[in-house]
Amino acid sequence: MTQIRDTDREMRIDPESFSGGYFRNAVYRHWDPYEDIPEELLEQDRERIIDSDMSFEQFEAFRASVAKFGAGEEAVTEDLAPLMLTLEDINDQMFVSSQIYEEAKHTQFFDRYWRNVINPAAEAKGWEVTNPTDQRYFPEEYVELFDRTEDAMHRLLEEDTPTNRAKAFCHYHLVVESVLAQTGYWGFQATFGEDGPEGWSEMDDDDTEDVVLEGLIEGITRIRSDEGRHVGFGMRKVQELIAEEGVDPAIVQGTLTDLLPLVAGTVQTEFDTDADPAPLIEYAQEKLSRRIEIITDADAELPPVEELVKIEGADRSGAAGDD
Repeated sequence: MTQIRDTDREMRIDPESFSGGYFRNAVYRHWDPYEDIPEELLEQDRERIIDSDMSFEQFEAFRASVAKFGAGEEAVTEDLAPLMLTLEDINDQMFVSSQIYEEAKHTQFFDRYWRNVINPAAEAKGWEVTNPTDQRYFPEEYVELFDRTEDAMHRLLEEDTPTNRAKAFCHYHLVVESVLAQTGYWGFQATFGEDGPEGWSEMDDDDTEDVVLEGLIEGITRIRSDEGRHVGFGMRKVQELIAEEGVDPAIVQGTLTDLLPLVAGTVQTEFDTDADPAPLIEYAQEKLSRRIEIITDADAELPPVEELVKIEGADRSGAAGDD
């Protein structure tokens, strides 16, 4: 029988701990990817795409974006396991277990969207039906970013040091989940939501009819809410590694800034072949600057988890804090 590693505890968990609170929030905000995204919404998205004047080039750019996010969710589902194995605190382990489960739910949503919306719409319009794993959808920068993230996570199995943990959190939670995913999801909301975020009108500079995809927006709103919590956990852990374990803030900042060009290269062609990528890149840069400012300041306080899970511009979730 395996013994408990930490024998100093009176009880198994501390529900008042930082990670315990995040785990409780994850349980409270649970959603079912099979039932809570109604099939009627996906059918509506499919019919709206079929009835729209979206060109093949625009549709191809759209499904490339969906493919990247589906693959990204799958990758982070796979690559988080090494962190689970290296964390000692049961409260941290419980939260990461909830995160792995949530990443798997996100993967399922994008798979379902491809099957029920994208492929049937392509077939109805007489366009090529493709797989979401088609390598045409993944630019070199995207592949390199996820290869680096996988390497950073698996390095923990060979050399678990405070610095390597900080780098792993930077790759996974603060760049892939925070900067890349949040930027892309914000772009989805801007392009296919009924009321996009303020300041994004310059993205849509052609005369093409706007296509509102409520099923897609409902799914990514729930996903972004989960990821606000994931990002907050990663930021707190990097803060602790700097303040308590002596990790050099310059290493953290350097890791984050080194990855930004890969994020920029990934979002260059998102959503619409005629769209200006500058707002996406500026949003990513702003996100990264805010992350660095908070995690390198030992006295900086993270927003409450209730604020982190709120979404900018999403009526269902309210106004966001610093997610």
